Amino acid sequence: MGAAAASMWSGPRLRLAAAALVVINGFFPAVWILLTSLKSEAELVTRPISYLPRAATLANYVAAFTDQPLLLFLGNSVAVAGMSTAITLIVSALAAYAIARLNLKRRQWVLTAIVASSMFPLITLLVPIFETMRSLNLLNTYVALVLPYTVLSLPVCTLVLVSFFQSIPRDLENAAMIDGCTRLGALWRVVVPLAAPGVFTAGILAFVNAWDEFLLALSLNSNPTMRTLPVGITLYQTEFVFPWPIISAALVVAIVPIAVLIAVFQERVVSGLTQGGLKG
Repeated sequence: MGAAAASMWSGPRLRLAAAALVVINGFFPAVWILLTSLKSEAELVTRPISYLPRAATLANYVAAFTDQPLLLFLGNSVAVAGMSTAITLIVSALAAYAIARLNLKRRQWVLTAIVASSMFPLITLLVPIFETMRSLNLLNTYVALVLPYTVLSLPVCTLVLVSFFQSIPRDLENAAMIDGCTRLGALWRVVVPLAAPGVFTAGILAFVNAWDEFLLALSLNSNPTMRTLPVGITLYQTEFVFPWPIISAALVVAIVPIAVLIAVFQERVVSGLTQGGLKG
């Protein structure tokens, strides 16, 4: 009996069960939020619990856009995440190229410092960042969020790109420079296109990091017109009311751009993650 059970849970079956567990753990919260967004408030509190909506309604989505300026929050998040991602990719590509190609002394120390810089909890950086932004008169602006998000994403994105740049033969850059390219031109015209999976992976990581961030967005932008999506969603709650269906509808709206981004660039992201893991 024991041998039969061990045989049943070994090899492919065990891997399949583990994969199914990971998929369920990852998708169940999103599916539950989607189903909740289609229920009425009355149905949500009925007992026994109905997992599927008995009478699906889109009224919660209408309320999500009318009770709060959700489109404004969405636009702010797109602007902040887009700008920080673009700057992060440019700076991290330059830094990764320098680490991968130039003969830096104590290169390993540089990599260690990059890893260490990403270990600080965000809460410990909040006061210095706030004071810096206030002294520069940048509070309640996009820049107040774009700069910190860029700095916070740089370590991970740089490490991802270093592993890809190291795998590209130097001869390709040398040939481009012989043809008249500068070193910087060779980076943007040869290295970056060949490292496209890593670039897309770094970009997705930077975008998601900026899109989901809450603490800095809450602390640095108190102007109602500058609030991003994570902060804006909390405004549906009042002192005595917590409208779960409407909040769930707003959360679905917040999830959609990330889901679309992952779906469009799925192959490149998966390739980037797997190749980066193998190279690292």
